[in-house]
Amino acid sequence: MQKNNRNTVVFLLLALGTVFLFLVNISFGSVAIPVKEVIKSLTRQENTKATWDYIVINYRLPKAITAVLVGMGLSISGLLMQTLFRNPLAGPYVLGLSSGASLGVALVILGTGFLPVFLGIFLLSSYGIILASCIGSFLVLLSVLFVAQKLRDTMAILIVGLMFGSFSSAFVGVLTYFSTAEQLQKFTFWSFGNLGNLSWTAILLLSICVIIGLVLSIFSLKSLDTLLLGENYAKSLGLNYKKMRFIIIFATSILAGSITAFAGPIAFVGLAVPHIAKMVFNTSNHAVLFCGTLLFGAIIMLFCDSICQLPGTDLTLPINAITSIIGAPVVIWLLVRKPKMMA
Repeated sequence: MQKNNRNTVVFLLLALGTVFLFLVNISFGSVAIPVKEVIKSLTRQENTKATWDYIVINYRLPKAITAVLVGMGLSISGLLMQTLFRNPLAGPYVLGLSSGASLGVALVILGTGFLPVFLGIFLLSSYGIILASCIGSFLVLLSVLFVAQKLRDTMAILIVGLMFGSFSSAFVGVLTYFSTAEQLQKFTFWSFGNLGNLSWTAILLLSICVIIGLVLSIFSLKSLDTLLLGENYAKSLGLNYKKMRFIIIFATSILAGSITAFAGPIAFVGLAVPHIAKMVFNTSNHAVLFCGTLLFGAIIMLFCDSICQLPGTDLTLPINAITSIIGAPVVIWLLVRKPKMMA
């Protein structure tokens, strides 16, 4: 009972922290907007400056929502992969989805010179790049799911995913070798990740994908608890292991693939956040870890994106760099304080 009360208090604090950072994130930028005025804009109250309303609703609110979706989706997919493969270093991109998405984008950005002009113009648009990334991730997903049906050993699937990633990365390397400086610059900017510049339509599509992935994850929570006891023991309890593995891989693919397509590859979050949740809640109950990982993922992404804004300047740092710069020392510090966290 005492532990349940403690978890309730922690969840409440995390929820309040998420709301606070959501408002702070919207207030930060080249034009500083007080949090009080942000709340007025979000609640459709009369604001002191009409330009602030426009900035909040059309630019900063979509970016903050994207940060929450990205943080939640990547964190949960990391939790699923770490439990499925029983590997603390597994993350949302361990199946090669990010590499597949990168290959799709690389083919578009670095290879449009070989395509007709009208087709090249469409593919180089924001929706064209999203489409290419989705197709790249989807093809890798189909390949991994096909292999998963043929292999009994889960660790073999992990190796296959890494091989798909290596193949895609090698192909991207060949394309970059023959590309111009302008093409390389555009591809590099995409690889840095970007939470902004998404329309409300794109955010709606991303939200649908993330919700589907999270719902599938919720249905897998009991199976994940059983899997902690070992694959053979889980089968002896009547768990349909192949079906469960398929659902987990599919949920992870939807989450990581859609997020990579819309926001680019985001490092660190999916790997580290599940460990932070495990350390804070000190439990193996995936129902508790699921909720904790969701909130921690949103908080960390909002915090990192707020740092990216460099308040008071017109500069915006790449989100991928900030998540790694902030995240790596945090994980090292956690490991030093609690070495068994990764066990």
